[in-house]
Amino acid sequence: MHTLQHLGQQATWASNDCENIQERPSQSHQLYQLSFSMICLCHKSIIYVFAILKQVEQEYRNIHAMPKAPWFNSSPFRAPQSILPTGMSCGSSAQCPIGIIRVSMLDKSSTSLRVTHYPKWESLRLNPFLGLGFCHSSKYRLNELKVPLMFRVRPRVTPCFSAFVVKCNHPQNENLPRYYSKKEKKPFPTPIVELRRAARERVKRMKGQPRKPVPPPRNGLLVRRLIPLAYEVFNARITLINNVKRLMTVVPVQACKWCNEIHVGPAGHPFKSCRGQQTERRKGLHEWTKATIDDLILPVEAYHLYDRLGKRITHEERFSIPRIPAVNELCIQAGVNLPDLPTKRRRKPVIRISKSEIIDANEDDLPDPMPEVSPEPILTEIPDSEIVSPSDAEETAILAEATLEAWEKMRRGAGRLMKKYLVRVCGYCPEVHIGHTGHKAQNCGAFKHQQRNGQHGWQAAVIDDLIPPRYVWHVPDVEGLPLQRELRSFYGQAPVVVEMCVQGGAVAPEQYKSTMRLDIGIPRDISEAEMVV
Repeated sequence: MHTLQHLGQQATWASNDCENIQERPSQSHQLYQLSFSMICLCHKSIIYVFAILKQVEQEYRNIHAMPKAPWFNSSPFRAPQSILPTGMSCGSSAQCPIGIIRVSMLDKSSTSLRVTHYPKWESLRLNPFLGLGFCHSSKYRLNELKVPLMFRVRPRVTPCFSAFVVKCNHPQNENLPRYYSKKEKKPFPTPIVELRRAARERVKRMKGQPRKPVPPPRNGLLVRRLIPLAYEVFNARITLINNVKRLMTVVPVQACKWCNEIHVGPAGHPFKSCRGQQTERRKGLHEWTKATIDDLILPVEAYHLYDRLGKRITHEERFSIPRIPAVNELCIQAGVNLPDLPTKRRRKPVIRISKSEIIDANEDDLPDPMPEVSPEPILTEIPDSEIVSPSDAEETAILAEATLEAWEKMRRGAGRLMKKYLVRVCGYCPEVHIGHTGHKAQNCGAFKHQQRNGQHGWQAAVIDDLIPPRYVWHVPDVEGLPLQRELRSFYGQAPVVVEMCVQGGAVAPEQYKSTMRLDIGIPRDISEAEMVV
């Protein structure tokens, strides 16, 4: 930051007023040391220096008599040509100004002001709403300088500006979910390198320290604070299935006859994406039929464990152990009691002999267990013959909102349960196991299963493995034009339950708007799309 005295020794001013300013620092009081320098970033990084005229200084000193000085106005003003030193003009003239500057006070009691400079190419596209700096339309690079004032003059009225930041956890547009081939292995949720690094740090941190007791649920006990959540997730799944059955009577859903593709709408989409049998003869086109509830909510099943800390299921026991929905098994292990699916509940922590061998603690000294009362009644599924469709559009919208709420409650609650009760998934097939280690059943039929002798490649599961979202194409207007094959890149996708609820009248949640691409303008035909720059 060059002082005004230094600028007066290095530059020759082009006006008489500026010559007076150059003589001011030699006075006794030296109250008028006002200077600043500004860097203007252009294509060739041209640096130029300019100073404020005597008129700006004089107006600021007399601001106590002027409630609203013209150069203190919130609107920007153009820098005069005379403020540039001789020989340092960047090709600007009265017809072609160098840019626009804006001066504002930081606060009422501050002795400094902030000068914002808009270069010439930026001034051509200034945002008219200068205070809305968080908007997407105002992300322009500006150069701001804080200029110290050496004299103390407290103005009566000064504009004060406060800046705040608005953050969004969801991006504006996000890529569509990737399609994984059957020949690809699922990626680990956490890279194996990070897992090994964390294990080394954990061993190093625990070295020389006494061993801590194993917390629940690893010691065989239940996490008491998660029992009400398990009941909520269990009932949310039942509510979701019942509401989806009712919505399917008013919102049609199509399913392909040869592959697992589905589409929400009165007619199927025209995209050539079929990967089923005889796809070469049909040139990738789908053959649409009416979908069922299993097409929308995939029946992901898992083995029911009587003792979740017991021995692993062998290959010979694969048919003798019942299989139930994986979400229900997770809720049962978290504390839900069902009469037809008994499970072992411990009241004392287990005694671990080795890594794979445990024994139960003696519970004879404890009183008889009291019958547990469920926090809320357990719901049941409605048979297909008793499904009642909504009568009008208002009832359909209310049903869609309730369905969307049940969907979010089930996924959010299951994600919280998975942090305590481990869930495993095969890296090659969709098999899911609820427990700390996977079973030993050799029933994996994925790519190159002969090399593994049919054994599963267990790894940590994510919420999409337990509750697959089943992404479908989003229809912007159901009553408008159908989806066009040439405009495929303009359309978005959403989970099938979310798409059904949106077409039924519900509001799209924020976390799905990025993949639905709601803010993208869709052309009417391919000729209009080619005109887009």
